[in-house]
Amino acid sequence: MSKIELKNVTKQFGTLTALDNVSVTFEENKIYGLLGRNGAGKSTLLNLISNRLFATSGEITVDGEPTVENDIALSKIYCMSDRDLYPDQMKVKDVYKSCSYYYPGFDFEYANKLSEAYKLNINKKIKSLSTGYRSIYKLITALACGAPIVFFDEPVLGLDAHHRDLFYRELINRYSEKPTTYIISTHLIEEAADIIEKVVILKEGKLIADEDTETLLSQGYSVSGSASAVDEFCKGKKLLGEDTLGGLKTAYVLGKCNKDEATGYIEISKLDLQKLFIQMTNA
Repeated sequence: MSKIELKNVTKQFGTLTALDNVSVTFEENKIYGLLGRNGAGKSTLLNLISNRLFATSGEITVDGEPTVENDIALSKIYCMSDRDLYPDQMKVKDVYKSCSYYYPGFDFEYANKLSEAYKLNINKKIKSLSTGYRSIYKLITALACGAPIVFFDEPVLGLDAHHRDLFYRELINRYSEKPTTYIISTHLIEEAADIIEKVVILKEGKLIADEDTETLLSQGYSVSGSASAVDEFCKGKKLLGEDTLGGLKTAYVLGKCNKDEATGYIEISKLDLQKLFIQMTNA
């Protein structure tokens, strides 16, 4: 079992409240999307769980063990971030070796196989890698680490479309072969949406959603057409927001869709995760 629980967690930096009384549970062996706009508290949350920061108040546990300065709890977590935590002079193959000291389940065979697939030269020093390949060596290390909980904080920064697609495919392959709790914090929601099973959304440090992806998406729909037809359809309904372009309008409606209400002048569609996120986090 590898379950993370946050109970009433608050983190303040001086007068700034980065996380505000957040309570959420990350269950074992699921792929989470941790979503929020810039400054919403995503990286702060991951850093608190991995003990890189300390909460102002509240409690964080892994399998019931407090994470604060607790090697037993922290050994179950690997956190990939956009920062380079290894010395620039270190070779990639030595990063793998160093990681294996802290995570005995590190899979060297798998790491070398992925390095070949990505055309990553493991004899190169970190300082000689391009921005994209700096992300790649960190992705491979995270996927191969063997920890039961893995955080990916903006994992595909600097990657081209081919390498991003390769990462998403490989994560699913790895997940099917070796179930793990993956928590992906990303701004590229549209790309990652198909692999996210559960969604956690932060807005200005507060938790505003914690749902299965399908359950969340079923709570709303979009209506498109002429502005007058959309306005007429939406009377009395709860709107998340709307977009207008010329005489056309798209409204985002919270609630169950009754297509019998629709006329030939409007189109009703399911919300996708990115559009729903944008509307939920609008001011």
